[in-house]
Amino acid sequence: MKIITDNRKAYFDYFIDETYEAGIVLEGSEVKSVKMGNINLKDSFCFFEDGELILKNCHITPYEKGSVFNKEAKRDRKLLLHRKEIDKIFGKVKQKGFTLVPTKVYFKGNYVKVELGLARGKHTYDKKETLKQKDIERKVKREIAEYR
Repeated sequence: MKIITDNRKAYFDYFIDETYEAGIVLEGSEVKSVKMGNINLKDSFCFFEDGELILKNCHITPYEKGSVFNKEAKRDRKLLLHRKEIDKIFGKVKQKGFTLVPTKVYFKGNYVKVELGLARGKHTYDKKETLKQKDIERKVKREIAEYR
């Protein structure tokens, strides 16, 4: 499994309760662009439309050696899951406070996969606590490095 990109902002803004693996529908030139690492998940999210799961605001830079048939960079992309999984996720997202955010994009074999996180939003005091914990870990790592 080769990780292409991850959405660190999602881990900062949300508590991730469960994760799911989904395929993504891409055109040929988009796959080449993703292989080069030209994908950004920063502001992307998922929603349901006609019983299908759609990825919104995922930016894939058009392939530079592509032709006039390159697709739009921020178009909506369909995610591929089994019907039972979609129904299960839909039931959980329908509950108040849950949302579905992409956390990682990676290759599994020859396929591009998206890891989706079932998430609850953090409050500002939770975010401050996360920053405080990261700061403490950074200081501990520095002190350990000084003693070596």
